[in-house]
Amino acid sequence: MADFLTEHRNALEKRLKELRPLYDEYLNLERVKDALQGVGGRRPGRPRGSTTRRRPGRPRGATTRRRSTNGRRRRGRRGGTRAEQALKVVRDNPGITVTELASKMNIKQKNYLYRVMNQLHADGAVTKRGRGYTAKK
Repeated sequence: MADFLTEHRNALEKRLKELRPLYDEYLNLERVKDALQGVGGRRPGRPRGSTTRRRPGRPRGATTRRRSTNGRRRRGRRGGTRAEQALKVVRDNPGITVTELASKMNIKQKNYLYRVMNQLHADGAVTKRGRGYTAKK
């Protein structure tokens, strides 16, 4: 019995090793297809900005594009966005950390600021050195 199980287990492991490169290639091609989606024009019959694939857990007919309910644009906030506020504080205090930034902005949930600061860093508005942030000119 143990011989039978060992033999079949070894056969399964061998087959999995054979299939692994094909599976990796499949995943790679899926990523490339998703990246190329929408490049080179749009498909006929589809409205601009719509996606051809709905995400897992989404009902049929749902797309990833958000639509406003009444067709009007939302007004901006009076005090500006958190990103603008954070950028102003960083300009005033070069090398400030997210924890210090949260205390200066009176934000109790500092985790939110990590996302804001990462987006500012991605946009090129700030640079990060160690744990501190400095605003670009």
